[in-house]
Amino acid sequence: MRVKKLAPPVDVEPPRSGEDGSDCVACGTPDDAYIWVSERWRVRAMDRPTGLPMVLILECRSHLDLGDLPNLLAAELGVMTVRLERAIRSLDGVARVHVNRWGDGSAHLHMWFLARPYGRLQLRGTFLSLWDDILPVVPESQWRENLALVAAWLADFGGQANAEPAHIAWESSGTLNVPTTETDDSRRPATLGDVE
Repeated sequence: MRVKKLAPPVDVEPPRSGEDGSDCVACGTPDDAYIWVSERWRVRAMDRPTGLPMVLILECRSHLDLGDLPNLLAAELGVMTVRLERAIRSLDGVARVHVNRWGDGSAHLHMWFLARPYGRLQLRGTFLSLWDDILPVVPESQWRENLALVAAWLADFGGQANAEPAHIAWESSGTLNVPTTETDDSRRPATLGDVE
């Protein structure tokens, strides 16, 4: 194993995705792609389950970065961060919630919330996001239920929950095989009048 060599610094950094706002993915994504939305905030999940019990992203509805937030949104960011952390931590099997902000990928503010599974002490610390790709994937039904629980928890404070738990897949055979001792069909009622 070799340590990757550090590349020399560049003279000009490349622009981030959505830097001018016209090609911002977050701004162009409709509300129904999010598990919860409000007037100023939205919460989205990955497009499928991953190895961690929950990975969510809190986004400001306005096309702003962290340092651009006006005081009202900055104050609300604190409240939303605590509220979302509590909602995720309330899920079964979640010990801690890591809150991260990396500002290199997109110019639109987005905060990552990663749930560390209870008892998995090896996952503590800054490498939790890397473990997400290595761990076995959470079953989709459990993932959908967790999304719905977090969305409902947030909706108790306002906004709209868009996530629903996985629906029960009822399975039945097309016929019922009921043993009968009677062979005479004439005793079977044909109409409601026959029952009376």
